[in-house]
Amino acid sequence: MKAIVKTDFNFPGQTAKYVGKVRDVYSIGDDYLVMVVSDRISAFDVVLPKGIPFKGQVLNQIAAKFLDATTDILPNWKIATPDPMVTVGHKCEPFLVEMVIRGYLSGHAWREYKAGKRTLCGVTMPDGMVENQKFPEPIITPTTKAAEGHDEDISKEDIIARGIVSREDYEQLEAYTRAIFQRGTEIAAKMGLILVDTKYEFGKKNGQIILMDEIHTPDSSRYFYADGYEERLAKNEKQKQLSKEFVREWLMANGFQGQDGQQVPEMTPEIIDGITERYIELYEHITGDKFVKAAEEDDILARMEKNVTDCLNSLK
Repeated sequence: MKAIVKTDFNFPGQTAKYVGKVRDVYSIGDDYLVMVVSDRISAFDVVLPKGIPFKGQVLNQIAAKFLDATTDILPNWKIATPDPMVTVGHKCEPFLVEMVIRGYLSGHAWREYKAGKRTLCGVTMPDGMVENQKFPEPIITPTTKAAEGHDEDISKEDIIARGIVSREDYEQLEAYTRAIFQRGTEIAAKMGLILVDTKYEFGKKNGQIILMDEIHTPDSSRYFYADGYEERLAKNEKQKQLSKEFVREWLMANGFQGQDGQQVPEMTPEIIDGITERYIELYEHITGDKFVKAAEEDDILARMEKNVTDCLNSLK
């Protein structure tokens, strides 16, 4: 199966195209967005040179499932998933922050903590913690949404002081973030997983706050297996996890952390197949469903174009 790393569609009513690290987003007038979840993979804010087959399908289908599972908390942008790799939804005015919420001291938070920092995004982290330990309460550590380059940590007070988000809206974003994280935590627990940390993006449409983009996917979230978590923590062992962290660890072990002058290690067919398998593993664990690979058609892009065009025509 070939990986889809580039798209160049011209859908009915298309007015703009934005290419992100992983997603190609097509604007359809002022009302709709077509989000193609490609098979590109990024780490350390760098898009790696080769794609991962079925990764886009995994991310798109997990996100759709969790968006549907949180509609009682707040509305979201999704209208339909006309193709395994595509979501069509409402166009919103995005808030220029990502709401990162952490239930455990892992990843970026641990790296900062290990370096001696006890405050992250204006939030105090308790002394005496160890890697992967659960926080007394989940902490929210927002980042700016950079058009280019690295997102940056920022505090709630800085967001409000700089006028990025109003205080009223920001406090509502925090409340939604905690509620969605709680829902994701409960769903993960039923599947024998721990939702460690994640990020959410929000926008506004007609004055209403809307949940956007993907949620609870392995690109936006970190999961541990619950079985054996306490034993591994007590022994100071690495947790068995389902997230993109294993890609970062592979890169770091091969001398790459996205810094100038560093080279991405060779992505052999074995490495690529292994990453595909890990993404499918997470899909099956978090959803409880068997992953069904989309048909290996000769022209996946033609399939996508037809499916999306039919969907857009039905919205007229």
